[in-house]
Amino acid sequence: MFETLSEKLQRSFKTLRGQGTLTDDNINDALRDIRMALLDSDVNLEVTKALIDNIRAKALGSQVATALSPAEQIVKIVRDELIATLGTDTAKFKFASQPPTVILMAGLQGSGKTTTSGKLAAWLKKGGHRPMLVSVDVYRPAAREQLRVVAEATGTKIYEGKYDPATDNNTAAVLRLAKAAFREARDYAHNVLIVDTAGRLGIDEALMDEMAQLKKELNPTEILFVADAMTGQDAVNSAKAFNDKLAITGSILTKMDGDARGGAALSIRQITGQPIKFLGTGEKPDAFEPFHPDRIVSRILGMGDIATLLERAEEKLDKSKATDFARKALSGDGFSLEDFREQLRQIKKLGSMQSIMKMLPSVGPFAGMAQAANSIDDKAFSRTEAIISSMTMKERLNSAIINGSRRKRIAAGAGVQVSEVNNLLKQHAQMSKMFKTMGSGGSKMQQRLMSQMGGGQRFGR
Repeated sequence: MFETLSEKLQRSFKTLRGQGTLTDDNINDALRDIRMALLDSDVNLEVTKALIDNIRAKALGSQVATALSPAEQIVKIVRDELIATLGTDTAKFKFASQPPTVILMAGLQGSGKTTTSGKLAAWLKKGGHRPMLVSVDVYRPAAREQLRVVAEATGTKIYEGKYDPATDNNTAAVLRLAKAAFREARDYAHNVLIVDTAGRLGIDEALMDEMAQLKKELNPTEILFVADAMTGQDAVNSAKAFNDKLAITGSILTKMDGDARGGAALSIRQITGQPIKFLGTGEKPDAFEPFHPDRIVSRILGMGDIATLLERAEEKLDKSKATDFARKALSGDGFSLEDFREQLRQIKKLGSMQSIMKMLPSVGPFAGMAQAANSIDDKAFSRTEAIISSMTMKERLNSAIINGSRRKRIAAGAGVQVSEVNNLLKQHAQMSKMFKTMGSGGSKMQQRLMSQMGGGQRFGR
């Protein structure tokens, strides 16, 4: 979601390239471009003004490293100021000294509270916790059913309770459900209770009063404001209203995989004084990650986010399968289409190719990679997998036997043209040849690669 802001900032830095020193004139030119980049990306006006003032003061001050070029100096200053704006450290998640820890999810209708509640539960489960979910949204008919579906998808316990809209007073029902869920969580050793609250289309007194009563009744350890990053300044204004009334402990930004301009991420923390704790990066339950200010700033400045990519790979990829693939590919015998299909499935676990490539730096040897990502068709990976799946096991293990009639049958089974089958077989042959060449370079190369992948054992043909 930071592509627009990143591109505009990169253009503003270009005005300083080729300059010998920082002067009032070239600093003012760069700051004007940076100001416009921030405002165009929906960063709050007051936040933008403070950022520009701080950048100007440091650019003209003695803190500037003389070994850096003017462009590098400004990039460093902007990076430091953006990190200071977003928070210098990754926010810690708080837990109550006496379980269950209560997490109150706040936000407007449509911000993604219910889905985010499920994602947070899944994230907590990975950390060894036993979360329980409860919906106290008695106003929207499908709200409680939606949370039940989300809980089922993530394998999380949910407290449903009883509610009769015909006879129950709404606020009384909300408080009764919340208290009953707390007792259930405590009695059945669930150490975290996530409360999915009602939302409104806009801020109103009834909503805020109900949230205040829930806070008083449950004494939550965390009050997390869920903001739709696509709404820009509206999300910032809502965050301020909730914080003024409830004293939120942090925020979660949803729909970060969309085409929002990014201003909400830079503004909410400054306006509320509370950290952004998590990002929602897609629709799947695991598309959820802690908010690391330094990594986000690296993305904004085109430096990529290799750390998050490596963490994702460590979590999702099967290292033993990767090691086996490397051993087979470099052994001299090449690798089969069955091996290739397994590697495709491993890569897909990391997300779309666009999301992977956009985590690479957009400077140096990776320049242009993020832009090239937009032209990648992820459906091509699915078609390739479909083609291989249409083959018999014998054909996958020995592609040399795939003659013309077999190619027609495979194409028909995968719903593609025969030319696509031909292209896949040609690419597989070329890749096998390349790996054999690498393998013939000696066991030292093999040993080095295996060591890097965690194998660490020497092997040969």
